[in-house]
Amino acid sequence: MSTNLSKSDGAGDTPQATLPQDAQPAAEGAVTAVDPRLLVREEGFAGYWGEFRRKMRSGELGSLPVVVGLVIIGLVFQLQDSAFLGAENLSNLFVTAAGTGLIAVGIVFVLILGEIDLSVGSVSGLAAAVFAVLNVNNGMPEWLALVLAILSGALVGALHGFFFARIGVPAFVVTLAGLLGWNGLMLEVLGSNGTINLDDSGLVAGLTNHYFSDVAAAYGLATLSVVAFFALSFRDARRREAAGVPSRPLSEIVLRTAAIAVPAYVVAWLFNEYKGLPLAVVIFLGVVVALDFVLRRTPYGRKVFALGGSVEAARRAGINVSAIRISVFVLSGTMAALGGMFLASQINAANQSSGAGSLLMNAIAAAVIGGTSLFGGRGKTWSALLGVLVIQSIASGMALLGIASAVQYMITGAVLLAAVVIDSVSRKTQKTAGRA
Repeated sequence: MSTNLSKSDGAGDTPQATLPQDAQPAAEGAVTAVDPRLLVREEGFAGYWGEFRRKMRSGELGSLPVVVGLVIIGLVFQLQDSAFLGAENLSNLFVTAAGTGLIAVGIVFVLILGEIDLSVGSVSGLAAAVFAVLNVNNGMPEWLALVLAILSGALVGALHGFFFARIGVPAFVVTLAGLLGWNGLMLEVLGSNGTINLDDSGLVAGLTNHYFSDVAAAYGLATLSVVAFFALSFRDARRREAAGVPSRPLSEIVLRTAAIAVPAYVVAWLFNEYKGLPLAVVIFLGVVVALDFVLRRTPYGRKVFALGGSVEAARRAGINVSAIRISVFVLSGTMAALGGMFLASQINAANQSSGAGSLLMNAIAAAVIGGTSLFGGRGKTWSALLGVLVIQSIASGMALLGIASAVQYMITGAVLLAAVVIDSVSRKTQKTAGRA
């Protein structure tokens, strides 16, 4: 094939590109393909409404079900008891949710792999016991005992990951053994007494008991969050525009920022109406944001999603499957230990019931209810935040109404089942629409 890149047109010296001999010119009247997302934005509100309906029909629900669920839960309990949306109850709700939410963040990473970690409850209790023994019984400085307690969770996670990734034992079996074994080790560490009280003015106690009383703290965090969201959205839009791919117009970015700003400032106002901004909320949100960045903006996060999509495809792409798997279980163990510190802070003690009860199921349920798929390959750290708010809202509302915990378990189970059903139906709908 010969290709003549330039020739004179006979009227001047300006070179003109010519087509290869076997190239076919565009048919007369042909229409150039345009990205449908550009058409959506050009059509304004009608275009966005049509795009929304298309996504609903194709099963791309996103966080919509859980947000709608939160609104319904809030309205139902508020109509039953006006104290539900009060400043004190909502502040306590956020603080109480932090411990379970941190554990759920680690579960999100494991679920994205398409695996499960049943040991997180026992690991959280073990970390609390390790901290209490080192600090209270042996006089170790709190900060050092806290670091070693969290490292114990990371070590446990590494052990689980090794047996799963290197030996080939199913994650379900490895972590089920961990659920039993680490709970036994916790009891051994606590000793015959079974309960070790923590310093009520110490570092760990302050995790859930410290509040920033200055009104500027809550409003400042809300402002920082809104400004950061706008700045990142604007930066992404400009980068996509420079790359010649569809990007969000400024009007849409402003609208989305306003949708974030309203609840952010309302929550800040409610915090200030009670004791101020809780330290637990600051740490929880900081961890969620940091790990969201890791999951969505780094090569490591893309590798985690790749493994959740197809292990064999990820292996052929050159991803070290074993290393990623081990690292995810290390992260899960670390987050379980950190969550255990918050749970110990709430009762200001480590005891034989630490990490027991419904903690494991609530952590897994929070991740799934928030939108993380049990089938792997889809999820985000914000799922843990949304899901734990649903679970804690149900618990808080029922406590206000004096409803038995048995009913709470049944309702939480029904919500979990509904979330999994929605996820399953969504996946089938996306496959039917060719978007899975």
